[in-house]
Amino acid sequence: MSDFESAHRGYTHHLEKERNLSIHTVRAYIGDLDSFFEHLSLQKVSAVGDVTLAHIRSWLANQQVKGGARTTLSRRATSIRLFTKWATKNGYLTKDVGATLATPKAHRTLPDVLSVSDATTAMDSLATRVAEEESPMSIRDCAIVELLYATGARVSELCGLDLDDIDYERNTIRVLGKGNKERTIPLGAPSMKALNNWIKNARTELLTDKSGRAVFLGARGKRIDQRTVRTIVYEALSALEGTERMGPHALRHSAATHLLEGGADLRTVQEILGHASLATTQIYTHVSTERLQKAFKQAHPRA
Repeated sequence: MSDFESAHRGYTHHLEKERNLSIHTVRAYIGDLDSFFEHLSLQKVSAVGDVTLAHIRSWLANQQVKGGARTTLSRRATSIRLFTKWATKNGYLTKDVGATLATPKAHRTLPDVLSVSDATTAMDSLATRVAEEESPMSIRDCAIVELLYATGARVSELCGLDLDDIDYERNTIRVLGKGNKERTIPLGAPSMKALNNWIKNARTELLTDKSGRAVFLGARGKRIDQRTVRTIVYEALSALEGTERMGPHALRHSAATHLLEGGADLRTVQEILGHASLATTQIYTHVSTERLQKAFKQAHPRA
């Protein structure tokens, strides 16, 4: 088995078994890796350890010449950075050559909604950081972003979350929204896992006599503030092209849009987001409308 075959198998196993990513995410990452390895073969690179930053840039430039969209190039750059981190950690590379790779930026600013694939990439990048750093901050940041995307909660609601607000039996959290109105929001398995990891394995390292019952803590042990949360989200989404100005509202907007696209009714989304008026919730239907129009044009014989 060649060096490249060994790395390919090892990385695939890492994505499927250790990271437990979806089949679609694994397929996208491995597809990018296959393309990169094919390019390396043409460049007469005989081992993963011989890969340089110049090789990665050459591959991306070649993709651009072939007409690759800047959004696709950005995703591929992120994908290869994730691979070089894994390869370095597992001894295939002596130095993470992809760490300093700049992500190609789109010419235009993306709309204030993440695609499902971009949201997945952002979460996977945070999970990768947790696996590499294993620091309280990285575990906390991963839990914060996962929770914001899973629940569509406002930053103020997340900052005000107390340990007693978590229901582990029902996998829900209780938040205090605008007008001091309480509501209960369900959590999915990934966000619950990230939250548990933070509370059980990292929160105690930041705990002080000023922490109280706050779920999320700042560096000095106090309840985390909204500015810190916004910075965490900005940095998490900066890995994606054109998202420099996308913050917590983008995650709230994306959560609502993806719920609607997945089949949730407007009233349910209104309840989850804590909107007083259904009219406010309706602003999140625009992407779903575009999806319906696209499906119509593709499927209807008279479209």
